[in-house]
Amino acid sequence: MKVRDVMHKGATFVSADTRVDVIARQMRDADVGALPVKSDGHLVGIVTDRDIACRALADGKDPQTMTATDVMTTRVACCAPDDDLALAIKIMENKRVRRLPVIDADQKLVGMVSLGDISHKVGAGLSGEVLRAVSAHHR
Repeated sequence: MKVRDVMHKGATFVSADTRVDVIARQMRDADVGALPVKSDGHLVGIVTDRDIACRALADGKDPQTMTATDVMTTRVACCAPDDDLALAIKIMENKRVRRLPVIDADQKLVGMVSLGDISHKVGAGLSGEVLRAVSAHHR
């Protein structure tokens, strides 16, 4: 199975200068936990709900004055639509991430793949293995 068979196509993204409070509302309205960050058409980071909680709110900062650049994770693990799903799973396990942006050969964002997407397409055994590996730091 390929990543393209599992991913959400056409993922929503934010720009690097989008305010954190706006990002949080977009996440809520779209019912997602992460939004990729693009600058000049290229993926430069990802903002997760955890990034907002830990890098803004927990430190007492004002989300109305902070931007994606202030809270985003910059080392973003990615995969390609033609990658085998097993490779995407291995990346998620090794990086301990729950979501992967999917980028094409031109480095353009074409979708997202999440643990939820995987759990709906593969068997319960593999889904459980991936979840355990990604969540290993919670032991």
